[in-house]
Amino acid sequence: MENISLNMLPIDKDKYSLLDNILIRKDRLIANRQFQRIVAKVPFLSSISKSRAKGVFDLMAGFVYSQILLACVRVRLFEHLANGPLSLEELSKKVDMPIKGLERLLLGAQSLELIETRGNRFALGTLGAPLVGNQALLSMIEHHGALYQDMRDPIALLRGELKEKALESYWPYITEQSEELKSLSDTDKVSQYSALMSDSLPLVADEVIDSYNFNQHQCLLDVGGGQGTFISLLSQRVKHLQFQLFDLPGVAQLAQEKLDETLGAGRVQCFGGDFFNHPIPSGADLVTLIRVIFDHDDARVKQLLRSIYQSLPSGGKLLVAEPMANTEDLPAMGQAYFGFYLLAMGRGRPRSSQEIKDFLIEAGFKRTKLVKNMMKINAQIVVAEK
Repeated sequence: MENISLNMLPIDKDKYSLLDNILIRKDRLIANRQFQRIVAKVPFLSSISKSRAKGVFDLMAGFVYSQILLACVRVRLFEHLANGPLSLEELSKKVDMPIKGLERLLLGAQSLELIETRGNRFALGTLGAPLVGNQALLSMIEHHGALYQDMRDPIALLRGELKEKALESYWPYITEQSEELKSLSDTDKVSQYSALMSDSLPLVADEVIDSYNFNQHQCLLDVGGGQGTFISLLSQRVKHLQFQLFDLPGVAQLAQEKLDETLGAGRVQCFGGDFFNHPIPSGADLVTLIRVIFDHDDARVKQLLRSIYQSLPSGGKLLVAEPMANTEDLPAMGQAYFGFYLLAMGRGRPRSSQEIKDFLIEAGFKRTKLVKNMMKINAQIVVAEK
């Protein structure tokens, strides 16, 4: 590739405003290697220069960092260190890996603050300690193996040239045609992705349960509720609520068996069906969509919201919770991570809270509200009233 200096390119002064021209010259100055070297020697500016250099390097090296994290999870490193620091020799007895390879992994993990050294022993680091027993994050880290396969050629992914995508085949409801959804009554076919949804859901569920007042409702219907993880968690905090769940037949069957066992028969009624081709069950004064709509296209989302609107009584509410685009202080989470994840998955897109509000108003809801919550990286919450 031919090296091109920005300073060699002409600026079309008639095409851009005065401000644009100033910003273009600023960008060209920053891109100049001689200017970068000068700035690096200026005490006040050097910290900014070094910070930006680190940011660029971390972007370039991010794949390696994530693979080190994956290796730590697969050898259960954090679990081994949960009871206290261990030496290299002690860890080598627990991890099936040549000692040189294990040492390289430990040093890499230490540099990423996943672990730290205490004397001649290795201990949990500031970023590794939160992963101990956190099945939600551990399952997602393991699951990323499929995403890595699809991202190996990002240009082919963006052009739609990948003939087979690992994520697309992982989620069976993405490729099934509506008339074939009856095949998803097979619990074996849905158990893998349903288990991942169940494992990772607490990241979102905790935000919703901590931020919204469920005491104002009598019956909750969780649409796309998976194996009932959200209902199970919420039932521990709100004792009076009755619950319904609606999902694909095989998933609903798994959920009914699990919830009957954990909550007792009669507390939850599970319905099996396709929420794009079957009516939404009625009877609930609150419907929840927990991490559901971002993996569907606009037309299907609007159809689903209209169906939910029709199922609710006057004054009933719909709660939508999922990671959203344009989240304050988290721009990469929405458009970068979820944008490419959903592209590989084959359907859907990240939406901002305002876009979701607009869809809800279009569906007929009269009021919408963004509910404040603590960990917006896990989810934001929008509530609409009929």
